[in-house]
Amino acid sequence: MATGQDGVRFYASMPFGQDDSALARQQVRLWSDESKRTHVARRMYAWRLGEVLPATDINVLRGMEGARVRTLYRTLARQHGINWAGRRYDREDPEATDRVNQALNHASSALRAAAMIAVAATSTVPQLGFIHEDSASAFCLDIADLYRESVCLPAAFRAVRRFEQNRSQPLERYARRCAAYALQEEQVIPAMIDRIKALFGEEEDVPASAGAPEPPASL
Repeated sequence: MATGQDGVRFYASMPFGQDDSALARQQVRLWSDESKRTHVARRMYAWRLGEVLPATDINVLRGMEGARVRTLYRTLARQHGINWAGRRYDREDPEATDRVNQALNHASSALRAAAMIAVAATSTVPQLGFIHEDSASAFCLDIADLYRESVCLPAAFRAVRRFEQNRSQPLERYARRCAAYALQEEQVIPAMIDRIKALFGEEEDVPASAGAPEPPASL
């Protein structure tokens, strides 16, 4: 597998990853049944947010998750003394926005690459996401989101603060290095692999409460 330093880039891997299709077959079984697909999505939200959300409609779940993330953006901005005007992203011109949003884009790319490595290592199907749908890397985005609050957002805000203190390096480099530090120190890729194995192991009911992934130490 060819990756960037600390897993912040995913370039290529041998086809099909490990020589075992059990996880992929279970993924397809769960994905192809609408009720089971929602069940998996709720499990992932429970892991991520530390509680089971009451809704069962995927669009409602997405809305509840979005509201919580927006609150976290504001909290992190205050902690780092950075002005925050909201999340903005232009797919055609990702650099045409403020520094925080640019750093979030770069940190998100690094985290997505880590998830792509984990998906390739487990031979699961990147296109079959349970929360994301349209992307060819939908399942990778699902896995990356499990660590967005604990890895991506703190790395991005820390990168902006470092850039404003010392502009000797491009903002992108600061963002990728902050993300790489978290990926390495907290062993995020192995943790992602374990999460995928747990997700497609024996089916379980969504628990009354579920622990979120352990957040990394402060960057």
